[in-house]
Amino acid sequence: MTKPPSNIRFKATLLRPAKPEKGGTWSFLVLPKTASGKLPTRSMTSVEGTLNGQAFAATLEPDGHGSHWLKVPKALRDKASAEPGDEVTLEIQPAETEPEPEVPADLRKALAAAPDARAVWDDITPVARRDWIHWITSGKREETRVRRIDVACDKLAGGQRRACCFDRSGMYSNSLSAPQAAE
Repeated sequence: MTKPPSNIRFKATLLRPAKPEKGGTWSFLVLPKTASGKLPTRSMTSVEGTLNGQAFAATLEPDGHGSHWLKVPKALRDKASAEPGDEVTLEIQPAETEPEPEVPADLRKALAAAPDARAVWDDITPVARRDWIHWITSGKREETRVRRIDVACDKLAGGQRRACCFDRSGMYSNSLSAPQAAE
């Protein structure tokens, strides 16, 4: 019999991103390394829990320094009666089931046109699908994204189940990191 994961309790300060996307109203927080160290992986990991007593589910991303960060939507912040600059109380634990990632429209279209790739895509885990999506969308230029979709479809059609060779923790590359906080 496996022991259920215990809750991870901590406090953190809500931060405003220095460069939010247009119309962005979200804030974020960085988990203390001691809290992050209790999670099952240094890479993206999904959690369930509460922020100031308000329930939420989210996927934490690596901060590039051995911890994780959490994007806090305005709706959750409002329910929790918190604003950027406030210290908030969190209680989290790893999610029992990994949520399905949102598949970008261009990748969905490419998979629909490649039945062999789609068959493997449908058979892999949500974590593996999230890794493929991250690898595809982390390119800075549109040409890179288009090329990566083609490569992903070829590799999936050939039976490759995992996106290969990228730093899932963000510690050795800049592909994963917490946003810069506003002053």
